[in-house]
Amino acid sequence: MSSATDQESTFFAPAGRANRTVLRQDIEIISHNPVVDTVLKSVSGLIAVLNDKRQILAVNETMLQAFGIDSTKLGLRPGEAINCIHAHDHPGGCGTSQACMTCGAAITIVTSLNTDTTVQRDCFVTLEKESQPLDYYFQVQCSPIFVEGRRFLLLFLIDITSQQKYAALERAFFHDIKNLISSLMMSTDLLKTRVDDPEVQKLLARHGETVSRLRAESEIQRVLSDNGASEYQVSRRDIPLSEVFMGLQNQFASHGDSVHYQEPPPDLTLYTDINLLQRVLANMVINALEASEEGDVVRLWVELAESAVTFCVWNRAAIPQKFVPRIFQRNFSTKPGIGRGLGTYTMKLFGETYLGGTVSFSSSEQDGTTFRLTLPVDAG
Repeated sequence: MSSATDQESTFFAPAGRANRTVLRQDIEIISHNPVVDTVLKSVSGLIAVLNDKRQILAVNETMLQAFGIDSTKLGLRPGEAINCIHAHDHPGGCGTSQACMTCGAAITIVTSLNTDTTVQRDCFVTLEKESQPLDYYFQVQCSPIFVEGRRFLLLFLIDITSQQKYAALERAFFHDIKNLISSLMMSTDLLKTRVDDPEVQKLLARHGETVSRLRAESEIQRVLSDNGASEYQVSRRDIPLSEVFMGLQNQFASHGDSVHYQEPPPDLTLYTDINLLQRVLANMVINALEASEEGDVVRLWVELAESAVTFCVWNRAAIPQKFVPRIFQRNFSTKPGIGRGLGTYTMKLFGETYLGGTVSFSSSEQDGTTFRLTLPVDAG
């Protein structure tokens, strides 16, 4: 479409606006409607009421405080009211410029108007505040509402800027870590071909195992950060259970006699992913240690059945009954503060979803607390 200067031209949404008389009538209708008033006062988030020309008729207190949209800005379109940097790219204003063709908010509003349905999209927008550009990321939802026989739109905005920034940084972090680990693995393999000293070869072999473990741990963490939505490539092999216990002993060596290991039979093996298995068991041990008092002992042992192996981790303290139903819920913790509540959740996620086992626990004042991971001997 060629550029134009008259107000009726547009690259996307219609440019026309309600005249002053109709606009005042619409504002009067909305301001005196009890249903709309209840919505504006009771629903959290940023809310505005628009007419069918996409002009603002009312906003809630949250939007007023966030963007300073007072009565002087009624009649403006959303982008104009919040100072979108593209709001005045075209004479028709918000919704009519080339940039508006890919704006999530503009698309949501226009689609809702055209279909008379609720529409939701994400919207990335750059606003100008005190002559400085600020990037925002909104979830936008638009729903038609009819008042006194006239159609209006409820516009809901949820600011997810912080979540979006965190997700982008997290993706970049895991990408960089993956590249660094790949570089370390390549360097280790190259050194192995150029060194003949047996002792150095052993050192390089241990180094390679450590890097492999680091790669697996970063993949596990990526799955956790993505709410389990990411795919983890389970890598199963025949694992001597003595190797699993040795790994845990090394990990918790600093706790000394606080952790007691009942060694499994030396010839007992299990076909599983050792990194996930050790992660689940380590979380069980950490959970038990955190629940223990000074001088208590955490015990770890294996129970054998005909078709299954059960790993057990015990500590003396009992879990209060009121917490029992929520033990495996993500983000739930008996301790205050954010960033907790993943330990027991990951036991369940990795132990059942990825290893194909069963994670359970029992707890009482008399017997203490035992967490169990049961894996079929033919897992895989």
